[in-house]
Amino acid sequence: MKEITIKDEFIKLGQAMKLAGLVDSGVEAKEVIQNGEVMVNGETDTRRGKKLYSGDRFSYKGEEVYVR
Repeated sequence: MKEITIKDEFIKLGQAMKLAGLVDSGVEAKEVIQNGEVMVNGETDTRRGKKLYSGDRFSYKGEEVYVR
């Protein structure tokens, strides 16, 4: 499992995916999120602007990422 560390209170899902290296661009993040390919805390989430806080997890293509 990968980990990303955030400096602020939260990070948006699309930004977190780029930070974790799961996508190359915001456009790619938007597409895969809107297509229902990303899970947040075990549930599919189609909101690119979904706020992730420390302790949240998200996954894409079998790669799970923990937010700290």
